[in-house]
Amino acid sequence: MFRRYLKVTKPGIIMGNLISVAGGFLLASRGDIDGWLMLATLVGLSLVVASGCVINNVIDRDIDIRMARTRTRVTVTGEMSATTALLHGTVLGLLGFALLMVFTNWIAVFFAVFGYVIYVGVYSLYMKRRSVYGTFIGSLSGAVPPVVGYCAVSAQFDVGALILLVMFSLWQMPHSYAIAIFRYKDYQAARIPVLPVAQGIDKAKHHIVLYIAVYALVVMLLTIGGYTGMAFLAVACTTSFWWLLMALRGYRRNIDISGWARQVFAFSIVNITALSIAMAVDYQSLTPQLLAIYPNCL
Repeated sequence: MFRRYLKVTKPGIIMGNLISVAGGFLLASRGDIDGWLMLATLVGLSLVVASGCVINNVIDRDIDIRMARTRTRVTVTGEMSATTALLHGTVLGLLGFALLMVFTNWIAVFFAVFGYVIYVGVYSLYMKRRSVYGTFIGSLSGAVPPVVGYCAVSAQFDVGALILLVMFSLWQMPHSYAIAIFRYKDYQAARIPVLPVAQGIDKAKHHIVLYIAVYALVVMLLTIGGYTGMAFLAVACTTSFWWLLMALRGYRRNIDISGWARQVFAFSIVNITALSIAMAVDYQSLTPQLLAIYPNCL
């Protein structure tokens, strides 16, 4: 019985978000870690993410039944009813937002609400089914966790938080397009207008390369802005440019597109995990000179 309640929350997504939340939190903490605040932030946002995933499963039942990778979800097979799932998701969301409201601050709560509304309301209910720009809208939601972690500590949306938001939004795009390419038939069967299906795999390949190239430049801003050190920069350059080179292999003749897309997807996870860990341990204190250049609050 417990298994279905856990499975419907998409634990893999929750674990991935936990790493990015912790990265943002520790980056903002700069070595002065409030253990209780960190625990409340991690648990609270995990519950919010779990809630969004559960509600998304309910919304996507008609789509999921057409896709090979999702047709065994408990909301599709009937193992869990839509009513039960909605109740489960609602309780998780209320608990998660309550924790964030009690232990963090209004800016962190705002971004948690922003991400939730974008994912459940705008993306799941409308954009995913009707627009090729659904992936872009969804990327904004996917970029929220590290920002919530950062703002839980800083209590402000400063340049560092903005860099994290842009950085993780850019990362989401090639990551998602790669999935859409090696799951092309699934998305086609479900009539989801992701870029590879709506405008072709060749165009999706161009976008993957472009987004990774811009992402590789944006991640450097954390070091340029004085938020991280040279160790982070080394990790960022190594993993991001390797990811770019991997993406460029997609232009080779007679390449196995599905296999290539899986590699791009798999390495995207390696990349963002490495960067989340690196920014958590290689933080820097802002100097007075940098504070003069980068104001505390936008």
